[in-house]
Amino acid sequence: MQQFSKNPSAVDFVRFMVVSCRRLIFAGLVYLVLSSGDATANASDSGTPVQFRDVTLAAGIDFVHSHGSRSSLLPEDMGSGAGFVDYDNDGDLDLYVVNNPGPLKVEISSKSPGNILYRNNRDGTFSDVTETAGVGDQGHGMGCVFGDYDNDGDADLYVTNFGSNILYRNNGDGTFSDVTEEAGVGDDQWSTGAIFGDYDRDGDLDLYVCNYVEYSLASIEKMKSESKQAGKSVPSALNPIAFDAQDNILFRNNGDGTFSDVTAELGVAANGGRSMQAIFTDFDLDGDLDLYVANDLTPNFVYENNGDGTFADVSRESWAADFRGSMGLATGDYDSDGDLDLFISHWIDQENTLYRNLWVEGSEIARAESNKADPIRLIDESYGSLLAEISMKDIGWGTDFFDYDNDSDLDIFVANGSTFQYLEMPKFLIRQKDRLFRNEGNGSFIEIANDVGIGTLPSRVGRGVAFGDYDNDGDVDFFVVNNHDRAVLWRNDGGNRNAWLQVKLVGTADNREGVGSKIRVTAGGLTQIREINAGASYMSFNSLTAEFGLGQESMVDSLEVVWQNGATERFSNVHVNQRVVVTQGSGIRAQVD
Repeated sequence: MQQFSKNPSAVDFVRFMVVSCRRLIFAGLVYLVLSSGDATANASDSGTPVQFRDVTLAAGIDFVHSHGSRSSLLPEDMGSGAGFVDYDNDGDLDLYVVNNPGPLKVEISSKSPGNILYRNNRDGTFSDVTETAGVGDQGHGMGCVFGDYDNDGDADLYVTNFGSNILYRNNGDGTFSDVTEEAGVGDDQWSTGAIFGDYDRDGDLDLYVCNYVEYSLASIEKMKSESKQAGKSVPSALNPIAFDAQDNILFRNNGDGTFSDVTAELGVAANGGRSMQAIFTDFDLDGDLDLYVANDLTPNFVYENNGDGTFADVSRESWAADFRGSMGLATGDYDSDGDLDLFISHWIDQENTLYRNLWVEGSEIARAESNKADPIRLIDESYGSLLAEISMKDIGWGTDFFDYDNDSDLDIFVANGSTFQYLEMPKFLIRQKDRLFRNEGNGSFIEIANDVGIGTLPSRVGRGVAFGDYDNDGDVDFFVVNNHDRAVLWRNDGGNRNAWLQVKLVGTADNREGVGSKIRVTAGGLTQIREINAGASYMSFNSLTAEFGLGQESMVDSLEVVWQNGATERFSNVHVNQRVVVTQGSGIRAQVD
């Protein structure tokens, strides 16, 4: 264990380099061991019976992004995202998919494609209810995030666009109303990822919106036709470095259905960032939400929540001001040490990055020696975990930590797809394989996409990914949006052969969905932690139900919920293989289908 000073020094840097070298040596040894045998065989020999099945068409989902039509302009290539959410409160996950109406230079008509809401029929299929629900926006869609901003018990929807964004209020009867103007959240820049979170802990959800670059068709016509990106010639219209960055916006919820722009006041604009995605997460486990912002080709930002409604920029001190082209974000305790680690999907030649959170180690030392909290520290474990080299030529987007096989540790999925065009077919982006990395339980990961069926489909241009157990069978499924191509619904078959527990929160004193709360489950001597996040991956939204894999355990010894207001509730001897609902202050009950 190490102790770090509040301000990084030469001593800190030396310690950091020593730790990094040790882990690189370990990575090399692990690699040699794996290389001595067949890595594919090792993946299969684990006995894991999980297979992922492409059930898209069988489930009634016939979604093609932008109808496959592309004209080599940047906003057409960046989207889109999707979200798993129970919008009608019937106990299962519905699916919202963001679309793009077509080439920017083509006028939008009633026949242009728009966003789609699929209602879960509870039999493995979905029905398109977009028209009835009134959420079929035909803007140049980027992402979506759900959150009960008005605390009325149902999930509202915020959609980001190249152009005006939209806030849809859930009416509670299967329909939505556009309340963008009255709520005051109609950002008309080029917005990308958006997130909800109660940063000031006043009981309602605030909204943070990422914005990308200044991009107009008029300016593009005046630009040179060619530019360089990663040493390759690309049209200027496809090179984000050729455009000025836009500032992000933090909207504080006023508690009356309206929001106020407090970005300048709090200093969280991520100025110059070209932001793609952000996440609210509690890196330092102090009960309030810190903010991490992923930027494209400029350093990322880490904002520490001071606990009084303000933030401090600790990007440099945190060691995680990642300078690469960052797209997707995920947090989760992959090493089971009790704090939340960070995974970032990156652009080509920049390897995906796994940051291990040192909070637990640092805090233990600080408490013992000086009773002062350590700073947020995130250390790059990409090579030691074997995640770096294999992803060097990938361009990663949607991602998450999730326990696909319910063996009690968190695995990682990444959707890949290039931003470069085929030279011989410039209207098509280069396709890439998606990847699933299995957590080996020793700090390393093994790529197993082919072993579990994901590698059976042709390569595509992946973008947003949403995760959730849509068929309520105890294992996590996921949905991938492919740019200018068909989306894919991957059903998890076999993950539920290991024990599991799913936990849904209902806040009463806190925000209604328990966003920002933490859940700890202890079984067989192992404690797992989950945090409820509203918005992550890449411009997408994952189910708000916390999913725990429990291996061969037959009982959960302890289930603990730490609400954002600081209240803690504990429950003992909870049966496995069920979905439970914890209502703040009112106990725990089994969820009935």
